[in-house]
Amino acid sequence: MNRAALFDVDGTLADTNHLHVTSWWEALRQGGHHVAMHDIHRAIGLPGEDLLAHLLGEDRDTSEDDTLSAAHDTLYATYFDRLPRLDSAAELLRELDRRGWRVVLVTSAKDTELDALRRAVDADDAIAATASSDDVEEGKPAPDPVLHALGLADASARDAVFVGDTVWDMKAATRAEVTCVGLLCGGIPRRDLEEAGARAVYEHPADLLGHLDSSPFG
Repeated sequence: MNRAALFDVDGTLADTNHLHVTSWWEALRQGGHHVAMHDIHRAIGLPGEDLLAHLLGEDRDTSEDDTLSAAHDTLYATYFDRLPRLDSAAELLRELDRRGWRVVLVTSAKDTELDALRRAVDADDAIAATASSDDVEEGKPAPDPVLHALGLADASARDAVFVGDTVWDMKAATRAEVTCVGLLCGGIPRRDLEEAGARAVYEHPADLLGHLDSSPFG
């Protein structure tokens, strides 16, 4: 069986969480909803419909969902040509690939966003496959995206490690019975990541790369 290195992208490999926060805040403001940026930040990582349910409630007027999501997508797309990758993100993926891990990206980003993120990370030579929210019926924190990624890597859960920056990432990986590693660069506190299932927590990709041998990848 292959060994699979599964990676979230937003906030994990690319420094984009706060761009999403700003885009969602403005989209919600345009729709007449006043939601604190702190609350939006905690919801980043959920697919759009689930994010809106988390922020506005299950009893919201769901007929607005498509309009709000489209506004977010339009606002976020203005950053596509300058999305910043996190330091050593590409080097981390390439080192894992060199060590024989199959690298698969697991993200709630839609295909057009994912294309922009891949250009930003600039490590396509090390990426074996990608699993986006378009590929499964339920996104994180359901295990579906992680299980789909395992299938793409032809790897079992016990031979995989998932790296992410949100509690939704940790919960999805834990429910898929995959060892999960948390990164603090997305802005979520260490304790929250650990309580959601993180086996180990590092500051950012460069920190994980520097401690690779003593990490779950070792």
